Amino acid sequence: MFFLNGLNDLRLDIIGVLAILGEGSVTSNSQVAALSSLFYLPRLLPAPQALLRPSRPATLVPTDAQVSGVFNGMHKGHINHVANVLLGDALPKHAVRVVEIVKNTDGPEGKNTDGPRVKAKTRGPLAAVALLGCFYSIGLLIASIHYDDGMSLLATITLSFLSTLIGISNHWDLKFAKVTKDDVPPGDLVIRFYKGAFIVVKCKEEVARELYFAPEEIEYTMGNPAIYRLISLMGTLLLMLGVVALANAKLYLQLAWAGAYITLNAAYWAAAAVPHRYHWDLSRYTVHEQGFDTGPENPTFTLALWKTIVATKSIDWVATNEASPQTPAWKQWLREAEEKALGAKTRNGPFTGPNQGDHEGKIYEVPNWDAQDALQRCLNPNRPENQA
Repeated sequence: MFFLNGLNDLRLDIIGVLAILGEGSVTSNSQVAALSSLFYLPRLLPAPQALLRPSRPATLVPTDAQVSGVFNGMHKGHINHVANVLLGDALPKHAVRVVEIVKNTDGPEGKNTDGPRVKAKTRGPLAAVALLGCFYSIGLLIASIHYDDGMSLLATITLSFLSTLIGISNHWDLKFAKVTKDDVPPGDLVIRFYKGAFIVVKCKEEVARELYFAPEEIEYTMGNPAIYRLISLMGTLLLMLGVVALANAKLYLQLAWAGAYITLNAAYWAAAAVPHRYHWDLSRYTVHEQGFDTGPENPTFTLALWKTIVATKSIDWVATNEASPQTPAWKQWLREAEEKALGAKTRNGPFTGPNQGDHEGKIYEVPNWDAQDALQRCLNPNRPENQA
């Protein structure tokens, strides 16, 4: 009899643990999920305690890289989160990608020139898991009433409306810095990743400031920090009350709860595993791929840097970006590279981009210049072949 009672207590503890498991999967995309109105939806939410924090994040998670303006001289030591999601997958080592980013508008000029909002996808994986959690809440509510289980009913109400409290306290909008539309240089920029890959972004100054150089401003709907902490405290109390009530529900309803949480944890894990671009609605921007006639990949960093100079037709950004040593030999090589790049031509046609498949668009014709040999000549001016 003692063994059976102990087994029953263990079962009750396991059900409570299932309700608070899955923090990593829930927090992985919690910021983009909080952009959607579905975040207010009463539903079962695994590991709700992960979103009941003493303070909220002030920024989105950036990506390490060196970002330098080609013409404006601006520089930043990371890529803003939205800009990184917009450009997608990481590049292979020493690859070079060229894109043109164009900002879209909602309608004719003068109606709304700021463009669509950046938000969560209304038909993405995060919307699906939110609706699944709501479906389970409705099902458990009906089952609790049908089987006359007051404890399960209390657990359903408290744990479902806990997600609404979390939505009220964490919902936010992304605000972009306003950019003056005076006579400014193009916003073209170069992104250098630490494994030697480059992305050249062709865009207007407004786009460069919004995506890369201005901070991503999080504006919470519940802006008062004191009220946020009060809501978080209420949510913590609701969570404890819900888990206690769940532990005292009838066995067959506890099994239904266990199945719901196991399924939801699997669904949230699957949503966290897909690329971030499936969660964001970035229709505010359009990305046009461009390419090279010799392809995007390169065996050495020197050749990758050479192709980047061909696409930018400038070396002014190189020092700011820390893309090469600032020695006399390298400076000489950079001057030669810029001189050769100024004569590079472009054409339209099909090309292959890194990780991006086949495209049709602008192609940069890389001049027939041995960049690697030229660097060796600059580094070793006294080698015999240079003196012949």
